[in-house]
Amino acid sequence: MKMPNLGLGTFRLKDQPLRDSLLPGLDLGYRHIDTAQIYDNEAEVGQLMNESGVPRQDIYLTTKVWTSEFGPGKVIPSLELSLEKLRTDYLDLALIHWPSPKDEVPMAVYLEQLAEAKARGLTREIGVSNFTVAQLKEAVDILGPGAIAHQQVEIHPLLQNRKVVEFCQDQGIAITAYMPLAYGKVLSEPLLIEIGKRHGVSAAQVSLAWLLAQGMTVIPSSTKRENLAANLAALKVQLSPEEMAQIATLERGERCANPDFAPNWD
Repeated sequence: MKMPNLGLGTFRLKDQPLRDSLLPGLDLGYRHIDTAQIYDNEAEVGQLMNESGVPRQDIYLTTKVWTSEFGPGKVIPSLELSLEKLRTDYLDLALIHWPSPKDEVPMAVYLEQLAEAKARGLTREIGVSNFTVAQLKEAVDILGPGAIAHQQVEIHPLLQNRKVVEFCQDQGIAITAYMPLAYGKVLSEPLLIEIGKRHGVSAAQVSLAWLLAQGMTVIPSSTKRENLAANLAALKVQLSPEEMAQIATLERGERCANPDFAPNWD
């Protein structure tokens, strides 16, 4: 199954908010769910997928391996536990959530285990998240060209991560843009509001459409059915080359996800 280019992000969603996102989302037609070990919601995601009645093979499912599980012999057992929680025998995509803080665990140790997980059929594709260009180069050197299928990274009009995007495009690594609405910051951006008025859509839909037009996957999250539907409708918004170029001028390095263990960003 090819990754649908608009998915349901589940960061910070648990209990009723998670239910209010996934069940209406799947009902509306979303077929891509993104979770992670550290979100502590994999068991609930698995339960809700089961409740939804949507066949497992129709859902593209991603989870991410947390940094505590990088040591020798740890990645595969952690993914087996994730599969148990998610009530499935395979993932569509398994990602390394963050590079090992301060390189405490050598990259080859955890990436080679991730490749082994794919070889064993635990996941159909593998990839990374929050890697810099230098780290992506190291990952490609370790596993070889073509092994890294995806890079998930924060991208939105206010943080465009161009160096990382260009490297991924050159290497044929697909990009998933997380926090594509910059925690709602894009909603008040005058240019996006103005472009949205021309198309009869919201600033949020313009931001999503801008990312989608560049061939990226987006995983916004929402717990309101009307917003879930509006995000899905962004697939139909066609921006002009001029509008695309205008939005590109909004870059100002506004990073939302920057924990103290983050790498030295490009």
